[in-house]
Amino acid sequence: MNGRRARIARAFAGARDYDRQARIQRKVAQGLATRAIALDLPENPRVMEIGCGTGFLTQALVEAGVGGQWLVTDVAPEMIARCRARLGEAPSRRFALLDGERGTPDGGPFDLICSSLALQWFEDAPAALARMAAWLAPGGHCLVTTLGPNSFAEWRAAHTAEGLVSGTPSFPSMEAFAAIGPEDLRVENLIERHVDARSFLRALKAIGAGTARAGHRPLPPGALRRVMARFDRNGREVTYEIVTCHLRRAR
Repeated sequence: MNGRRARIARAFAGARDYDRQARIQRKVAQGLATRAIALDLPENPRVMEIGCGTGFLTQALVEAGVGGQWLVTDVAPEMIARCRARLGEAPSRRFALLDGERGTPDGGPFDLICSSLALQWFEDAPAALARMAAWLAPGGHCLVTTLGPNSFAEWRAAHTAEGLVSGTPSFPSMEAFAAIGPEDLRVENLIERHVDARSFLRALKAIGAGTARAGHRPLPPGALRRVMARFDRNGREVTYEIVTCHLRRAR
């Protein structure tokens, strides 16, 4: 695991307040589950989840009746433990530590590979998705959500207005996802409003999402205060551009 990937894993390991603060993440997981249960899955599918977190998507799918054999993975052992505690033990579920971008799962091929808001932490999410397609059984589905390039536009704009550059990671363009030939590709904007910039930054840290892009140096305190004040004056809201990508392997 490289240095940045290790920092990401540590940040999520320390996200003790994730379930309370991750409102957008919970909503997106519920929406992805609704789409997944409408797929033409076999009666006892082989399911793999990448980046399970504390189990929002896992729980939603299980409660919706998606059975079969499950492999539930995450890059952070602490998140796996919390997801396991949420779901409980079952002979049909295995939990495993896995870097979804670099590692290779066992137990495949899979009828469904799913992931909710994890791929934005990958170095090359479209390439990783194309790689995942090779793990699918004939007729299998890969259904994921991730963040698009317009996510956190308001926070970036506050930096730009002050002549500064945000440390927010760069997210792949829609063209990059379209190039891998998805069966379906959709975008939805969700808006999250905050009391002020401080509460926004605290919320990001609370869910483990505060890791800056590679090479970014933290702003000096005075510069950060100017950005925060600008963000507050501009409305104190943040856009999450949710990209849903559906790949399917031919039968």
